[in-house]
Amino acid sequence: MSAQIHPTAVVDQHAEIGNDVSIGPFCCIGADVEIGDGCQLQSHVVITGHTRLGSDNKLFPFSSIGQVPQDLKYKGEDSQVIIGNNNQIRESVTINAGTAGGGMITRIGDDNLLMAYTHVAHDCLLGNEIVLANCATLAGHVEVDDQAIIGGLSAIQQFVRIGRLAMIGGMSGVTKDVPPFCLLAGGYRSGLSGLNIVGLKRQGFTLERLGRLKEIYRLLLQDAGKREERLAEAMLAVPADDADAMALLAFIRSAKRGLSMHARGGE
Repeated sequence: MSAQIHPTAVVDQHAEIGNDVSIGPFCCIGADVEIGDGCQLQSHVVITGHTRLGSDNKLFPFSSIGQVPQDLKYKGEDSQVIIGNNNQIRESVTINAGTAGGGMITRIGDDNLLMAYTHVAHDCLLGNEIVLANCATLAGHVEVDDQAIIGGLSAIQQFVRIGRLAMIGGMSGVTKDVPPFCLLAGGYRSGLSGLNIVGLKRQGFTLERLGRLKEIYRLLLQDAGKREERLAEAMLAVPADDADAMALLAFIRSAKRGLSMHARGGE
């Protein structure tokens, strides 16, 4: 089925529009935009720049995709936004293009939910099945791994990494990397408060798997001591075939921005 384009929409003749695409009233689509099959643009959606959308994405009113980055170093390079499949991009979401200093690409994977007023800045890399709650803000070069949840009104500082299945509580300021499987909350001076137990159980983590993750958390994110010594101790405590535990160890070992640690008084 060919695309359905409302007569008030402005679609550049050079834009590539897939099959069964719906473009609603007052949308504006630029010349270098590619929109995959089955995408739905409700109304007042702006997609510009070198932007590519996969299939079956739903974009809600006043979302803005592919605008130039909010970076004074940007000099008009042909950077990109690449978005995968089956994402929901809610009202007034903004996603900016990449920069020369960050690989020239802002990339978003599949099956993500970006709630109203969220912002994804230049050169961010998002995986799959992520939730950004209302007004969550990602600064430039932020990386968010699969199935992470970022609470409403939270702000993630540039170059920070958020690990897989981590959960960020609402109104949190995040200035250091958040390890996989962990829960972080506490406002501007946020800190870890344990594992994301509810989220992990929903994903089918057994008590045995949770127990090993808890041991790594205690050794490396809660107890005092030199990190290299604690890493060596943790390596001895974890079977090499436990992929989740090894991923947590690898994340902690590779932290460059600094690592969020257990907050005093946290559970």
